[in-house]
Amino acid sequence: MNQQLQIKVCGLTLPDQILELISMNIDFIGFIFYKKSPRYALNRLSLDDISKIIHKGKVGVFVNEDIENVVDITQKAELNFIQLHGDESDEYIKVLKQKTDPEVKIIKALRIGETMGHLSSEIDRIQSVIDYLLFDTDSQSFGGTGKQFDWSLLNDIKINVPYLLSGGISEQNIKGIKILDQKPFALDINSKFETGPGIKDVEKIKVFKSNPLISSL
Repeated sequence: MNQQLQIKVCGLTLPDQILELISMNIDFIGFIFYKKSPRYALNRLSLDDISKIIHKGKVGVFVNEDIENVVDITQKAELNFIQLHGDESDEYIKVLKQKTDPEVKIIKALRIGETMGHLSSEIDRIQSVIDYLLFDTDSQSFGGTGKQFDWSLLNDIKINVPYLLSGGISEQNIKGIKILDQKPFALDINSKFETGPGIKDVEKIKVFKSNPLISSL
């Protein structure tokens, strides 16, 4: 029996759009706390604003951030998930887990280039200290490129935890997920569903969510 793929919309900045996405039953809503990102959440929202959003899938995205800052933001914004999108080590993750509520789950993003390279051993090592993996396209900007990596590379590794698939996902390429031996439990969409950085095309997301492929992969 096929299971409905969950959807995460990342890079949210506008309160009205966030409420609209929640009304559409989007599973995860992502807020980027990386100052160099054009979708930096605190340019338009406060931590108090985010804390008042009632949703069980609030994700904070961090890139090589000081652990104490991650803990502070997670508490003040009342996040449910921490997504580490930089070069955080397993030791970093262990310390972070000790300092955060056990109810807060950890997503570790791994950026994939033209080959898996050293990632196979990194995945083996890190899976024991995180709750979810996320696979994204490698870039110097740590995501948000709108570019797709070669998804077939995921068939060369053993994935022991649920994972999210990211990196240029769109209506046009979603059928390519059928090639994966182990399917993602969720799709992470961002720049392909925007009219500008942090400004989502909500109608486009609505059409994507209703795509029969989402429930038949």
